[in-house]
Amino acid sequence: MIQPQKRELVRKLLDACLGRVVELKHDLVNIDLMEFSYNDDVVERLRLTPMDTELRIPRYFLREREQELEFRKRTMNEILIKLGWLEEHALEEPLTEIEAIRLLQMHERARQGRLRAHFMKEIRKEKGKAEERSEKERTDSGLMAAMKIQKMWRGHTARRITRRRKMDEMILIGMVPPPAAVLKERAEKLEKHNEHDVRRRHVAQQTYAAQFEARQVAIQEEIRQKHGATMKEDIADEIRAWIKDCYDKTGKLPDFPSEDQGGSLHIFSRPGTESEHSRSSARSSKESRKTKDKSKSPARSGDLNVNENQEDDVNFQPAVSVCLPDIRAEIEYFNDTWRDKDETGILSQAAYEDMIYAEKYQEVELEFRRAVDDVMRQEIELLQTMVGKKVKKSNKKTRRSGKKSKKKKEKDLTPDRSTESLYEELVTNGIIRKYPELNLKQFLGDKALTARNGTNPSPGDIRQILVEYCILPLGSEAIHSCTPLIRSVLLAGPRGSGKKALLHAICTEVGAVLFDLTPANIVGKYPGKSGLIMLIHLVLKVSRLLQPAVIYMGDAERPFMKKIPKTDRTDPKRLKKDLPKMIKNIATEDRVIFVGTSNLPWEADQKLLQSVYNRFIYIPRPDYGAMSHAWKTLLHKYSGGISNLDTSAMAKISDGYTIGAIDACLREVMTCKRKLQLRSQPLTNAELINVLCTRDPVYREEEEAFESWWSKTPLGRRRQRFLELEEERLIEEQAQQAKQGNGNKKKGMN
Repeated sequence: MIQPQKRELVRKLLDACLGRVVELKHDLVNIDLMEFSYNDDVVERLRLTPMDTELRIPRYFLREREQELEFRKRTMNEILIKLGWLEEHALEEPLTEIEAIRLLQMHERARQGRLRAHFMKEIRKEKGKAEERSEKERTDSGLMAAMKIQKMWRGHTARRITRRRKMDEMILIGMVPPPAAVLKERAEKLEKHNEHDVRRRHVAQQTYAAQFEARQVAIQEEIRQKHGATMKEDIADEIRAWIKDCYDKTGKLPDFPSEDQGGSLHIFSRPGTESEHSRSSARSSKESRKTKDKSKSPARSGDLNVNENQEDDVNFQPAVSVCLPDIRAEIEYFNDTWRDKDETGILSQAAYEDMIYAEKYQEVELEFRRAVDDVMRQEIELLQTMVGKKVKKSNKKTRRSGKKSKKKKEKDLTPDRSTESLYEELVTNGIIRKYPELNLKQFLGDKALTARNGTNPSPGDIRQILVEYCILPLGSEAIHSCTPLIRSVLLAGPRGSGKKALLHAICTEVGAVLFDLTPANIVGKYPGKSGLIMLIHLVLKVSRLLQPAVIYMGDAERPFMKKIPKTDRTDPKRLKKDLPKMIKNIATEDRVIFVGTSNLPWEADQKLLQSVYNRFIYIPRPDYGAMSHAWKTLLHKYSGGISNLDTSAMAKISDGYTIGAIDACLREVMTCKRKLQLRSQPLTNAELINVLCTRDPVYREEEEAFESWWSKTPLGRRRQRFLELEEERLIEEQAQQAKQGNGNKKKGMN
């Protein structure tokens, strides 16, 4: 779509719908008392598969910030090259004539040496023969040798053709994935085919958007020049007529509404006081309804925290939606403006100037109305002074609903420094890190096909919840402003389960800046109490300036451990007191999230850990389905589709290992030399099993420890309490049924 006004409408609708999905997710968490929601009945009724319900990440998260991300990447590379941490790819200097001659001489001498060595080997072989054969024997043996070679070659070619035909047939029916080289070739061909069309479409979108913005500015200026003076006079005459009317009726001068109350618009929006200049269009009425609905709604539902001990209410009432008024308003605007619009023959899809004129006329009118309101307030004050009445301050701000924020404004410790210098300092100290670009879909596995419990989610469920909790709010300011706020998330799981890969995927999908506050990373940096205050200040300040941002802490349990090992020199308790304050300082308008990872979360003080993290996501070891999919995908990636290894058997054998362990195992086995030998020496299960046995699996005791820890999280405790109440209710019902049955038996006996 290239029409700029349609794109604006669709974008707002998309943001509002995605925000509504996130709102519903938070409601479902409070209903199910589980981070993962399984709606099998609904999915079945809608005739969808679980894979169809997985949210797609909008592409405009990165496309709209393409230049900004490219500049930031280039800046980081320049800093790292200057520090010597990144090798710069120097341009190859052309060889001089003398250097080229020496290079040719060296290779020619080496070639002659190899040839001479080959000749000497042949001579020694001939000399070693003990017997000389006759001419006839040599002729017979030569014919036999030729026939033998011919036979072997024909058999080899026939088998190769048969294998190729069989492989082509299996690829055709979808039993075997195509080789990696073929897939790469197809992808390149498709990309080359679509690249021109996509680029042309994106260029057209940017061109039309630029033209749209230019016309908006031009039309707004034209309205100011042509209608500005008349508009001011009409508004002033209208207000003066109202003042005179009120004075004639009551004998008193009226109180003029303050700017927060709406000024003169508030006067003429009352019943029976409609003004010619205050009649709103469909767009303005839509916006007024939207703000009215939002004013009725309570405070932002983001302040609700599942870590609070709430009473389980059977009749759960979902939170008032912030996104629904936006959706309704945009649908109304579509019905009023676009549904019946005749676009027959309009192929250019440029912006409609009549719509721009109507919108800008209203904006200019509001702008002049504010200026006239200020003048009218002064006139009323003068009139009140003249009639001898005490002046009443009408521009006093109205008291806002809700609790007044007692949060003090944070003191800026670096007021004279630019963002670039702060960014360079944090990169130099290794706080801001460069991360590998990984997409979330590279976290292998599908969504669960049947309902599961909170400690056994599938990889697809984990991807979905990270999209809802982290990626959508970070990627769009509109979604972030209307969805419940999550300041921090803890990813817990065994070593190799993909916690760090998920962190990098979150950063990649939204183009975030990554701050690393792992205890091992900040040891020796910003020493002392003042240094620690400066570190936290810099991280919070730069993360707000470079939104979206992700603050990361590996080994998240270590700052809250009761006893630190004596061998640990990283001083992990350094951030213990400041972490809760730091999380609270992430404001509702900041697109910043704190992500921690841990493989031993039960070693921390749970009360302190739960005061820092709002959500706890457990990543278990993969089940058979995810493991089989991982073996097929990774083996195809490393072998190029040549290997015919039985992945089902390997998935069964490797039960208990993580996908990270499998990836490391394949990386160790599939060296460059081994890849070249795959055609002659196929990969065997024994090779992989021998390497896999050197790694530790996830033992049952570790899984039980994770399950026990999760049951102690706030959501786990609430779910456990709910299950206990359900069990008690079932026991009471069974007891009542048994009592009624015994009573009926006694009556029958009597």
